[in-house]
Amino acid sequence: MANLSSDFIGIKSPNPFWLASAPPTDKAYNVERAYEAGWGGVVWKTLGSEGPPVVNVSGPRYGAIWGADRRLLGLNNIELITDRPLQVNLDEIKMVKRKWRDRALVISLMVPCDEESWKDILHRIEDTEADGVELNFGCPHGMAERGMGSAVGQVPEYIEMVTRWVKKHSRMPCIVKLTPNISDIRKPAEAAHRGGADAVSLINTINSITSVDLDLFAPQPTIDGKGTHGGYCGPAVKPIALNMVAEIARNPLTRGLPISGIGGVTTWRDAAEFLALGAGNVQVCTAAMTYGFKVVQEMISGLSEYLDDKGIALSDLVGRATPNVTDWQFLNLNYVTKAQINQDDCIKCGRCYAACEDTSHQAIAMSPDRTFTVKDEECVACNLCVNVCPVDNCITMVEMPKGATDPRTGRQVGDYANWTTHPNNPSVAAE
Repeated sequence: MANLSSDFIGIKSPNPFWLASAPPTDKAYNVERAYEAGWGGVVWKTLGSEGPPVVNVSGPRYGAIWGADRRLLGLNNIELITDRPLQVNLDEIKMVKRKWRDRALVISLMVPCDEESWKDILHRIEDTEADGVELNFGCPHGMAERGMGSAVGQVPEYIEMVTRWVKKHSRMPCIVKLTPNISDIRKPAEAAHRGGADAVSLINTINSITSVDLDLFAPQPTIDGKGTHGGYCGPAVKPIALNMVAEIARNPLTRGLPISGIGGVTTWRDAAEFLALGAGNVQVCTAAMTYGFKVVQEMISGLSEYLDDKGIALSDLVGRATPNVTDWQFLNLNYVTKAQINQDDCIKCGRCYAACEDTSHQAIAMSPDRTFTVKDEECVACNLCVNVCPVDNCITMVEMPKGATDPRTGRQVGDYANWTTHPNNPSVAAE
């Protein structure tokens, strides 16, 4: 069985699966049960300054998006940071860490944007023996209106400033949690790097309204007839998270900056994809809230089996796919494929035909007996048919060999060439 031991910025854990800062990590009871189930670490639900506890709503806190089979695809939440007294949290953190020395325990923090507030909270948590801190610069609702959360995370200068304060006043490794509610994720990551962050984590939740109650005419979840935007998470945000992780991993100004990947991790395969794009570990929330803490056991066994099958170590997987992420202009325009339908596997549902005929390139023919075949002279290799086919691997994309003639264009498949040298590129034509 592959060794999944993780050393993320000096924080050791038996595996790279951490629970993200969220309701599942709000108290010792939850965290200890998570450790017992097998989680390698947790990020304790965000703590705030000493004083009156934060007040959460007492009505519904979640909205949801489901697939056709009622599988949960996304959650929208309007919950704020912990509403338990600071000292209660600190006492529990200290107790849990002393009992579970081999597990990672990081404290998420969010306080007003002034140096004294950060200095105070850092000194308050110093003797908990926690392994590190995560700065919550991502929460898009409730706290942002108070000048915290994404209100800080959307301003690179503030990120750099606060990160410097944290590194100045704390011995602990510092992870900066980034908001996806920004046009270019590289800018806040660069700011965190300049400020001395040991790592970044992303993505935090996405600003969203998941649905509207068409009887009450209010967003859901609805509180006394009113609704508000919240933070969106779950499997549906994974593509956005993967792209942002890759952007940071391949950016020359942040290349090598450790990344904790967050956003829709539900299976070992999801985790492996984050790791391959440059994340050093992953954090999970929605999957645990949907399936319970023991979901991590599938993640552990699946990732371990995958590494064994590949004959690689966990460290070999991290960043393995990053060099293959490129910009569109560098893609090989002489790479040509055609769709191919396996008639033995085809169930004659006609989805490929309907999709291609109505919305794509009219490249699939249907015979009177409902046999579907690809018209190579029309196929542009968009692979829409592959994606709508309900039978796995019934339709595949087959590469045309170099020197073969593409029946659609009449041109031979040539050597690698991209848009930067293409004759249709106006920049090339101007030279």
